[in-house]
Amino acid sequence: MRRIIKATLAAIGCLAGLIGPAVEAAEKTVFRAPGSQQALLSIHGATDLTAMEPLIQDFQTIWPNVTIEYSEYLTNELFSRVSGDCHSNEGTMDLVLSSSVDQLVKLVNDGCAMSYRSPMTVRLPSWTRWRDEVFGFTFEPAVIVFNRDLVPPEDVPRTRVELIDLLRSKPEKYNGKIGSYDIGRSGVGYLFSSYDARGITIFGRLLEAFGRANLVANCCTTDLLTELSSGRLAIGYNLIGSYAVGARRRGAHLGIVIPRDYTVVLSRAAFIPRSSTNKVSAFHFLDYLLSERGQKKSRDESFFFSFDGAIPADVDGPIWLASSGLLRPITIGPELLAVQDRAKRERFLSEWRRSTQLETNAP
Repeated sequence: MRRIIKATLAAIGCLAGLIGPAVEAAEKTVFRAPGSQQALLSIHGATDLTAMEPLIQDFQTIWPNVTIEYSEYLTNELFSRVSGDCHSNEGTMDLVLSSSVDQLVKLVNDGCAMSYRSPMTVRLPSWTRWRDEVFGFTFEPAVIVFNRDLVPPEDVPRTRVELIDLLRSKPEKYNGKIGSYDIGRSGVGYLFSSYDARGITIFGRLLEAFGRANLVANCCTTDLLTELSSGRLAIGYNLIGSYAVGARRRGAHLGIVIPRDYTVVLSRAAFIPRSSTNKVSAFHFLDYLLSERGQKKSRDESFFFSFDGAIPADVDGPIWLASSGLLRPITIGPELLAVQDRAKRERFLSEWRRSTQLETNAP
C-alpha cells in the first residue's frame, strides 16, 4: 500500500507588509515513491488535497521513483511564502499551484518563475498562459451553491438580480444565511469580486444586499461548503465550482447553479520557481497536468469541469458553457497586475467593508 504521511510545517518568514507578520502553518502530506525513490518533488499549493491526491497518485504510476511532498496553504499565505522565498533567493519549492492567478502573475512579473515550453504548454488556450512561465491547468466557474433542504425551487437564484430580489423580498428567511469569501483573507475571493465590480453595474446593489442580509464571510470554499452542508448557510455566492461538485458527490445535499447573467471562469495555474532544486520532475508533473491523461483524471476525479466547457450533469446550467455566451474567463496575463495594485486593493477592500458592513483582515 502506498505510504502517505501528513505533518504540519511551521511556516517561516514572509515579505514584510504584504500579508502580515507571519505565514500560517502549511499542512504537508508526503506521498512516498511506490518504487525506489530517486527524486523528491516539493509542490506548494493553494489547492485542496482531496483534489490533488488523485492527480499525484496517478502521476506516480508513470514516475514511480518520485516521492512528492505536497504542502497546502490558503491563497494569501502561499503568496506571502513564495514572495519571501523569491526575494531572498532561497526556498525549496519545485512547483507552485494556486487558484489566485492574479497573485501568480504578480510573482511571475517579479521574476520568481522560470521559463518552460513543451508540446503540452503550447497547446493551451491563449487565455490560460503567459510568457511561457505560468500555465492554467483547470477550467473552473464561479457558481452559486445552495442547501437543497433550505432553499425551495422557487427561491433558487440564477442571476445576480434574482439573488438581490430574493434577499429583499425574504429578509427574515435568509438573514445570516448567505455566505461568500472574506476577500481580505481569500485571494480567489478578492479576484472574483474584482471581476464582478468590473463586469456589472449592480455590484454596489449586490454588496448592499449582502450587508442587509448579514453576510457570513469566510476564508475558503471548503469552509463555506461545510457551512452550507450543515445548514448553517442556505446560499453561497461565487464559490469555486469544482469544490462544490466534489462536495455534492461526497454526499452533501447541495444544488449548484451556473449564473445565467454571466459566469466568471478561472484556470487554476502553476509555475516553477526560479530556485527549484528538482526542475526535471517539476517539468514532468506540469506536463502531466496538461496532458490528455492528466486532464481526464482531473475531469473525472478532481476538478470535474474541462476546457471544452462541458458542464457536469449534476450542475444547473447550459450543457456547454464555452458556447453559451455566458463565459467571462479570467485571462492569465499582465492585466491581472492591476488587481494586485496596493492602492486600488485598499480602496476596494474599504468599499467592500463599508457596503457589506463587515470587517476584513486586509493585508
